[in-house]
Amino acid sequence: MAPESGRNRQPIDPNKIAYVYMQLADYIAGQITDGTLRPGARLPGERDLAAEYGVAHLTIRRATKELRERGLVITLPGKGTFIAYPEPESDTSEGDDSDGS
Repeated sequence: MAPESGRNRQPIDPNKIAYVYMQLADYIAGQITDGTLRPGARLPGERDLAAEYGVAHLTIRRATKELRERGLVITLPGKGTFIAYPEPESDTSEGDDSDGS
């Protein structure tokens, strides 16, 4: 019996009323947020992820698209999909009209 790692646990709940691709996108987003997946890291290929999570590769493709739309990953054709670096926070103190009164 193989030891269970956080990455290999099954993120899909068949009883949950949600699309499988969205459950996967949320799971991967959580790994990005908690630091398990670091900026600049390359995600495995679609077919490898599909095998890992027991889903169709098109489900992985749709989850990856969702992550791109959220700005969490960047896909470079011919190179792969990578965890995006966080956008630098903009300085909102300039142009702030509140003067405390």
